[in-house]
Amino acid sequence: MTSMRFGTPLRVRYVECDMQGRVFNGHYLTWVDMALNEAIRDIFGDYQVLLDGGIDFVVAAAELQFRQPARFDDDLMVGVGFEPLGQTSMRSRFAIRRGEDLIADATMVHVCVDAVTFEKQPWPDWFRERMSVHC
Repeated sequence: MTSMRFGTPLRVRYVECDMQGRVFNGHYLTWVDMALNEAIRDIFGDYQVLLDGGIDFVVAAAELQFRQPARFDDDLMVGVGFEPLGQTSMRSRFAIRRGEDLIADATMVHVCVDAVTFEKQPWPDWFRERMSVHC
């Protein structure tokens, strides 16, 4: 399993819960996206660094497994880990925990694209070098 080198804490808001008092499933991917963005910020600084470097990335795939329900006011941690980069893809793994309890886990695949044309392209060397420390 990929090591979770980054983490984003969050508290479940009432608005994120459904009629059964559990977090509605769509919010989990929002949390995963938030955690990914914070990990990228930790590695590169502002996301604008990527855009200024001529790249962006888009979601190619997402998978989410629910283990236990999260509820209003739960304190959660969304752990983030990265696998070694592919030619054009980046696979990240996420573990959403309440204390030691695994609530959900997810995998996302992003593809590198040109920041202007959104054409798929290989990861540039500067991105690979910085990410290699965290994979």
